[in-house]
Amino acid sequence: MIRNLVLVFCVALSCPALGSQGEAPLVNDPPKGVSIPNIIQSFAAKEKEFKQAREQYTYTQDVTVRASCRGGQPGVYHLIVDVTFDGRGNQLERVKGADSTLQCIAISKEDLDGFRDQSLLLLTTDQIQDYHINFVGQQQQDNMHFYVFDVAPVTVLPGKQYFEGRIWVDSRDFQILKSHGTITTRREKKRKGQENLFPAVTTWREQIDGRYWFPTYSRANDVLHFSSGDVQIDEVVKLTNYKAIGHSK
Repeated sequence: MIRNLVLVFCVALSCPALGSQGEAPLVNDPPKGVSIPNIIQSFAAKEKEFKQAREQYTYTQDVTVRASCRGGQPGVYHLIVDVTFDGRGNQLERVKGADSTLQCIAISKEDLDGFRDQSLLLLTTDQIQDYHINFVGQQQQDNMHFYVFDVAPVTVLPGKQYFEGRIWVDSRDFQILKSHGTITTRREKKRKGQENLFPAVTTWREQIDGRYWFPTYSRANDVLHFSSGDVQIDEVVKLTNYKAIGHSK
């Protein structure tokens, strides 16, 4: 039986150069010269600014999902979507290409929503009260220094999405540059044979137009433990061709 997979991507951040290579151990020393509440308020304000700015940009989303399981042939799902706007400023999604040879899982509407929402910015000043945000230390990655926080929702309300995982905040500008985690929602009862599992995803940002840090690359490589068997997945989402539009909403 084909299983439905929810591929949900986290709020995210960091420049693609910041990978697992070059990461120093996490140091538990507190920040010097700045309070933790100040850091949280600062990165939340940046998130709100970036969220509002990103609503004025078109971009291309390229999704690739590879999956394999025991008893099934490996397959690939590929989707390319242009995110644009109509004459009234309403956001539109135009599918440029879609193809699938997946056998182990099926891509559902929830998956498509997850692809679209993977780069939602959920830690803005309007939303941080919904989270427990705990400082866990400092870390050096390549030539950048970060304050590291673990984030979890205070409570999960029906119909809402929440980020749960870890974020890396630039120690100079107090903006989130990387995240690793999932989008958490209240689980609803599914029909028999349907299971929604959430892989952990790492997302990085790049600077756009010399000012905004927008998500550009997300990656998950995980084994999802369905009741009917394990599925190995490798998924990549690339966000490219960011272009500002000439209207305000």
